[in-house]
Amino acid sequence: MDLELRHLKIVRAVADAGSLTRAATVLGLAQPALSTQLKRIERALGGTLFVRGREGVRATALGELVLERARVLLPAVCELQEEAQRFARQGAAHGHRLGGTHGPLLGGLVDRLAREAPGVPVSTYTSWSEREVAGSVADGRLDFALVGVCGESAPPEPGRLAWMEVARDPVDVMLAEDHPLALAPRGEIELAELAAEAWADVPGDGCFGDCFAAACVRAGFTPACVYETDTASCVHLVQVGRAVGLCRATFPATPGVVTRPLAGTPLVWRHLLGWHPAGRAAARAADVLEQARGAHAEALARAGGLRPAVPWSAA
Repeated sequence: MDLELRHLKIVRAVADAGSLTRAATVLGLAQPALSTQLKRIERALGGTLFVRGREGVRATALGELVLERARVLLPAVCELQEEAQRFARQGAAHGHRLGGTHGPLLGGLVDRLAREAPGVPVSTYTSWSEREVAGSVADGRLDFALVGVCGESAPPEPGRLAWMEVARDPVDVMLAEDHPLALAPRGEIELAELAAEAWADVPGDGCFGDCFAAACVRAGFTPACVYETDTASCVHLVQVGRAVGLCRATFPATPGVVTRPLAGTPLVWRHLLGWHPAGRAAARAADVLEQARGAHAEALARAGGLRPAVPWSAA
């Protein structure tokens, strides 16, 4: 017979009560049943734990050893159980801690989670750095990371986080509404047609800049100028004709800006959701992933749905 916590509770109850009769009453057992249990425990431990006398029972040397350990182990296990239950309750109360980079999906995900469970709080953290957001999830400061990578590139923290693909979008070009290519009666634009343009894009520490540069080289040119700035400034530079920009298919309709797909889809953006597989949020990952995919579909619809996003797959 393997020793169990309930056996230690019996030993402690007998020692605290001072007699089998009183211990049986405390434990809610019949005295013969308690005597039988105690004999099994003694056989498992290899010796007698108590000797009986006129005034009750007294612990043997072996019994004292077992009691000494039991008085340490039982409170520790009880404390562990209480702490685990408290952590589980607090985890539910804390809700979702989301981290993300720029783009419409984080706001859409917050909205959908709030609609699904109005009483569960949602907090957000944003950064230009995909690595920073992923590192915060890996270290337990955030529950989920909503980031993107270019093409088939690996996401950050691949050995510590579980990643699933939310969706993948073609990367389109943003043009001022009076740009000659925006006025042309055709849908797609060849990347090479933009060789003389200045470009506007948002910063990041992923591989997108390298992927864009490589796509330009394949198209036969090197970008003469790239303004790396925040989203609002990128949009402004496009609106006034100072630059053309890059955007995902989820980019919302914006006054003064026209978006067009690039012929041959030279750049693809994969939206990814990451979480720690052993973290407190792992059990909620499937639901959050579903909501993130719903947020992407809603963002695509708001953008006008010029063309469908590439279907998602496991990442």
